[in-house]
Amino acid sequence: MPTTERRYVIRLACPDRTGIVATIASFLAELGGSIVEAAYHTDRETNWFFTRQEVLADSLTFGVDELRARFGAVATRLSAQSDWAVIDTGVPRRVVILVSKEGHCLYDLLGRVHSGELDVDVRAVVGNHADLAPITRAHGIPFHHVPFPVDTEGKAAAFAQLRQLVDAAAPDAVVLARFMQVLPPEVCAAWAGRALNIHHSFLPSFIGARPYHQAHRRGVKLIGATCHYVTAELDAGPIVEQDVIRVDHRDPVAAMVRKGRDIEKVVLARGLRAHLEGRILVHGNKTVVL
Repeated sequence: MPTTERRYVIRLACPDRTGIVATIASFLAELGGSIVEAAYHTDRETNWFFTRQEVLADSLTFGVDELRARFGAVATRLSAQSDWAVIDTGVPRRVVILVSKEGHCLYDLLGRVHSGELDVDVRAVVGNHADLAPITRAHGIPFHHVPFPVDTEGKAAAFAQLRQLVDAAAPDAVVLARFMQVLPPEVCAAWAGRALNIHHSFLPSFIGARPYHQAHRRGVKLIGATCHYVTAELDAGPIVEQDVIRVDHRDPVAAMVRKGRDIEKVVLARGLRAHLEGRILVHGNKTVVL
């Protein structure tokens, strides 16, 4: 979180109508809540309203559970379709990281956690290869190796074991840090809105495998990375964060891969931070980042 002050983050999305801002402001004022950050957006095409607000925890005379109960009643009165959440920044957010063999994204995330830049509780790292077990355990984090056989039955059993390990940690985010397995639809549904993937391409271009090779063949001048939520449709989930870096005709594929890895690390860290801070509101296949 961006501050050491304990705050309650209130997030709401609902059909737009007159009086939503006034209703929320009056609700918090009556409680004595001190609003220190507020953002609003209305999507005129869908007529949906989005807001994210931060309230100083010590400005209220009760805790987060009661705030959730009271705000839930307000959100329901505003609309039966309301999608809302209240996050307590005083409670470290839980994360599970999924990996394969490439370690650059994992190294970056563990470094940010170790330095205190990313205040999260990494409950475990799970890999379908064991290559990244030493670096994970060096940071005092459990590593679980779940091999993925090529046969359908064996792969289904591996995904069942993976899901059991992840769900046991009750994570706020499941980070696919270059995890090179496609999650089956039932796992995507179970982790909807929590599973974040880093795709080594500026989506929607060059989906699927070997995007840098695809980009090199097209002679692109910009390559990028995309952090998105995982859905059953491959590389097509709501986009959370993106960035690009310039390349030219002199860059071989290896140079593009090297430059791309730098962007991947930054984009994944930004996307994860925004998710954990409750800044991302999803509507359909689009995101509003407040």
